[in-house]
Amino acid sequence: MILNFIRKIFVIVLAVWSLALPVHADSFSLSYLGQQIVPSGITFDGTVVGGLSSLDYNANSGRYLAISDDRSSINPARFYELSLDLVKFQRSSNPGYAGVSFNAVTIIQQPGGGAFVTNTVDPEGLRFDLSRNKIYWSNEGRRSGAGYRNPTVCEMNIDGSHVRAFAVPDYYHPSGSRHGLRSGDKGIYDNLAFESLTISKDGNTLYTATENGLTQDSPPAAVGNGSRARILSFNIATGLPGAEYIYNVEQVAVAPIVPGLYATNGLTDMVAIGDRQFITVERSYALGAQTPGSPVTGKTIRLFYVDARNATDVSGLESIAGHNVKAVTKTLLLDLSELKQDDGATLALDNIEGITFGPEFEGKATLILVSDNNFRSRQFTQFVALQITPAPSD
Repeated sequence: MILNFIRKIFVIVLAVWSLALPVHADSFSLSYLGQQIVPSGITFDGTVVGGLSSLDYNANSGRYLAISDDRSSINPARFYELSLDLVKFQRSSNPGYAGVSFNAVTIIQQPGGGAFVTNTVDPEGLRFDLSRNKIYWSNEGRRSGAGYRNPTVCEMNIDGSHVRAFAVPDYYHPSGSRHGLRSGDKGIYDNLAFESLTISKDGNTLYTATENGLTQDSPPAAVGNGSRARILSFNIATGLPGAEYIYNVEQVAVAPIVPGLYATNGLTDMVAIGDRQFITVERSYALGAQTPGSPVTGKTIRLFYVDARNATDVSGLESIAGHNVKAVTKTLLLDLSELKQDDGATLALDNIEGITFGPEFEGKATLILVSDNNFRSRQFTQFVALQITPAPSD
């Protein structure tokens, strides 16, 4: 059983969902506690801090683990242990980062030992298995002119040494044209694969998901259309794949400043909250896009409640074309573009890619988000803290 005391707080909040009653967005509320921002370019223990694409809380230590999506190009592929002091989080546009401290960095090892060679890996998701004292992590893979690489999900020890790889079905492996838009193409789109990881409440199942659909299932998300991503499960004991579900990613939230410029939306992370029930993060980005009343970052971040209990299990289907498939159900929980600072300013959002349950704060459970700054000077590593309040019972 991987539930710690913090997560047990959610049982009352989520009980109605476990009974398969109708889901409502007002089953509980999410409120903005505050943020902290780490500027790009800071270093820790000889590494550049950045690219934080996941976040997981260890209730035993009170610390967090975050993977960096550095493809071993700046420093070797790695993950960090860090501390977050929620008391120091602020509802301010310039909160500083006094509440953020990096404690350790661990190099992720190849199966045969040693650090990954430059551009041979793309770390994205990470979860710490408290009951087994192991770490699971996902590698997004590649489909580009620079070559093809299969997406993977692996287990490692806390010292970064490789334990095993989970068995990803072959139809996730990229083949065909570089862009994945031609008839007969298969597998992941480039940079739209395994961003997320989460562990089921009973500790028996590991879930990942493609950020967008497989090339044989749907086009990638864009202005005017969404994408049919897949949630993929694994039996942790055996490492074998299990059920798969279709997750309909929303279309790009706000169009780019000029039609035709770069725009995307994707499923970047998720946390399990019940039997095949999740909170997911969708990150929409369009070049120069601006949500009315908000700063220009191009980012729209939305959290959804997702229920896969009545969805079609599409495991073993190379393509869903021609099949009558019922996708998971989704309910919008929060559009972070609506959050305000204490002075009324809108919360400026960066590239949010990680989510975890955090510690209890002032008697309420928390969700903590983190952004991937892409190692760019104009972006930032952002930690956003939300508090969860159960809706009053009738």
